[in-house]
Amino acid sequence: MRQAEVFYKNELAGIIAENDEGYVFQYDANYLKNVDSKPISLTIPLNDQPYKSKLLFPFFDGLIPEGWLLNIALTNWKLNQRDRFGLLLSLCKDTIGCISVISKVEQE
Repeated sequence: MRQAEVFYKNELAGIIAENDEGYVFQYDANYLKNVDSKPISLTIPLNDQPYKSKLLFPFFDGLIPEGWLLNIALTNWKLNQRDRFGLLLSLCKDTIGCISVISKVEQE
């Protein structure tokens, strides 16, 4: 099972994971306790219950670069264009916005 930590402005917001049924996103309990915490997306509001989806959540899919930037990554890093979760893990450590996705494998 592949998984990653999702950060909102350098604060751990939750974990996204890929399993046999699809994808799961769970907000971190400490993040939820902070009254100043913001949802990572309007489509994924703060909730202590996990979000589940058979497809990669559109919010996370939207973080993946497109066009020439994606082509450079695909060519140089030999990534599979159809592996959207793999692209998320490889390319979304430092996005334009306030969300970062850091693979748990890289941290170990």
